[in-house]
Amino acid sequence: QVQLVESGGGLVQAGGSLILSCAASVLTFRSYLIDWYRQAPGNQREFVARITTGAGTNYADFVKGRFTISRANAKNTVYRQMNSLQPDDTAVYYCSCAWEHEGGPYGNRYWGQGTQVTVSS
Repeated sequence: QVQLVESGGGLVQAGGSLILSCAASVLTFRSYLIDWYRQAPGNQREFVARITTGAGTNYADFVKGRFTISRANAKNTVYRQMNSLQPDDTAVYYCSCAWEHEGGPYGNRYWGQGTQVTVSS
């Protein structure tokens, strides 16, 4: 069983920045790809970004150029720098991981409890 704990959310003004962290309790962290999702009130959960075991990254179009994802395997942690935040970015942000196989997720997917990001106008 993998446990994920997100941190770093909070209230920020439009145009501001936040760094979210996702810490995983797993010995083989370097074998997991990490995804970030978000869910705004009344909306479905949507994909935000991914970082693979090889540190390859993939971003949703609405965050390209604003968000950056990175990983520190020695700390079992993934970071996401969010810049130029807008009110539309207000959501609960979730960290998720899965074993990576041939470049994609394989097997069970694990989720954190989420962290709230609120962007005021």
